[in-house]
Amino acid sequence: MTAKPENVQEALEDRDPNNLNQHVQIVWDDIIGEPEGARSPECAWRLSHACFRHSRNLCYTVLAVLIAPPCALFLGCGFACLAFEQIWCTAPCIRCVKIYFASLRTIVQACMAATVAPAAEAVGHVCRHIRVNLRKDAPEERDILII
Repeated sequence: MTAKPENVQEALEDRDPNNLNQHVQIVWDDIIGEPEGARSPECAWRLSHACFRHSRNLCYTVLAVLIAPPCALFLGCGFACLAFEQIWCTAPCIRCVKIYFASLRTIVQACMAATVAPAAEAVGHVCRHIRVNLRKDAPEERDILII
């Protein structure tokens, strides 16, 4: 986890301290690249770069000013509802189910210990002397099952 910014200016500069949006690459060099043999004139390259940068910044700014506040309001309400549901509904229900099933677990364990465990021990006792010989160079002797 990254360290908390020491002042407000640092907090405003690092707007993605947890690197949530590293996959969003909108820098010219990460999107456009001309290989050798396919080069535009220098003036076209610089003009394209300037058009890209300014249109990206202007469009993002307009969208951020117009749409970001309502989105933030919607997301804030959505996450508040999600937190409320988890804290007041889901967690108590899961706790109730754990409490209710604790006694059922004890009953099932007792039944298993009385029925399945002795049967499994008997089968294990019977199967304990079984030997399998899978060597290819072994003579034709067969292992005898002795019970």
